[in-house]
Amino acid sequence: MNHAIALHDLATLTADERNSLLLRTENDLSYFIEKVPPIIEAVKRDGDVALAKFARDFDGAMLDPDKLAVEGCEFDEAFDALDRDMIKTLEYSADNIRRFHQAQLPGEMWMKEIRPGVLVGERFTPIDSAALYSPRGKGSFPSVTLMTAIPAVVAGVKLPVILTPPGPDGKVDAATLVAARLAGVQRVFKAGGAQAVAAAAFGTATIPKCHKIEGPGSPWFLAAKRLLQGHIASRLPAGPSEIIILADETTDPRMAALDLLIESEHGPDSSAFLVTWSRDFAEKVRDAVPGYWKKMSSKRSEYSATVLGGSSGGIVLTSSREDAYDFINDYAPEHLQILSKHPFEHLSEVRNASEILLGEYAPGSIANYMMGPNCVLPTSGAAHVHSPLGVHDFMKSASIGHMTAKGYAEMAPHTHRFATYEGFDAHANSVSELRGLLQ
Repeated sequence: MNHAIALHDLATLTADERNSLLLRTENDLSYFIEKVPPIIEAVKRDGDVALAKFARDFDGAMLDPDKLAVEGCEFDEAFDALDRDMIKTLEYSADNIRRFHQAQLPGEMWMKEIRPGVLVGERFTPIDSAALYSPRGKGSFPSVTLMTAIPAVVAGVKLPVILTPPGPDGKVDAATLVAARLAGVQRVFKAGGAQAVAAAAFGTATIPKCHKIEGPGSPWFLAAKRLLQGHIASRLPAGPSEIIILADETTDPRMAALDLLIESEHGPDSSAFLVTWSRDFAEKVRDAVPGYWKKMSSKRSEYSATVLGGSSGGIVLTSSREDAYDFINDYAPEHLQILSKHPFEHLSEVRNASEILLGEYAPGSIANYMMGPNCVLPTSGAAHVHSPLGVHDFMKSASIGHMTAKGYAEMAPHTHRFATYEGFDAHANSVSELRGLLQ
């Protein structure tokens, strides 16, 4: 395989050319937006019967409408079928993910006296129900099951359920079932794509109606989430994978080349950039990459070469550290890895990134599976304003206020004046002498 890696020298690019590097390859959902409504309507109307039909049509699985729920024996069979070492790895990963999200939990309530006799604060409670989606179209992803289910359980969601497409044999991937049980979710249902979103939004005889759905999925899944946003809550859809590696001269360029390929192998719609201000370092990375392609399958290496050879990947050469930081903050990557002997020197300059991995021993692969922080991350520049999936996505807060007579006496005249100005008579009367007559 003979592919050239793109080298983007920022100093020579026009403003439009620089902006083109910030663009992502997005899924155009217009086709799916047109095709999904009949699926939604069928599930809303026919419930489990429609889900069984779509399992046959889309997944090749012959399921009876009353067999959509995973039974206890199927969990047991999954543990028996899965390699013991893989189960240990899932247990290790689940433990790390749980520890991180337990540390992320807010306190149950806080209150502060902002003026004498005036106490205000917040109280945090979990949402009642959540559907957690594990895709299966391009394989099986027990990592997604752990990353979506564990924060929901840690947050205290009363009814967490997992939705995942069945295989042609009508079964759920064994590792996904093991991950579900390790996460603490007992209710798993065989439903995928748009029909899964509809089932969670409206409920069926088997699948409970849920307040929220989380997890990545196919364009069918994303289109259904968009169309049903008035019926079930969800975060921004996660787009194709993306990474920026910021590397300085203190690290090995061969390591930078090795880690650059992690996200680029996901598919030709991914994005992967190395950002550096050293031309010599950039050239060494460029020379090292082809050797690692040879150690990948032809499919994955082709994906990677496509990404690194175009405008959505390659090496970005800047004139200075400051220009490198500016490019990263403008791009707002899903994954940012800082390869340096002194990574914390760069950390304070980064404002916009969904995940920041520091140093030579924190490659994206470990973060995706093992480290603990959530790998369901904002993409396509959403890191400018959004955060990774976490326990806060399965909780909500209520403002709390308490006032003593002393606090009331201070605030009532100001409230009366404000209400009178805005023309709200009942507001003004509630803090007037009329209230004093009730004491």
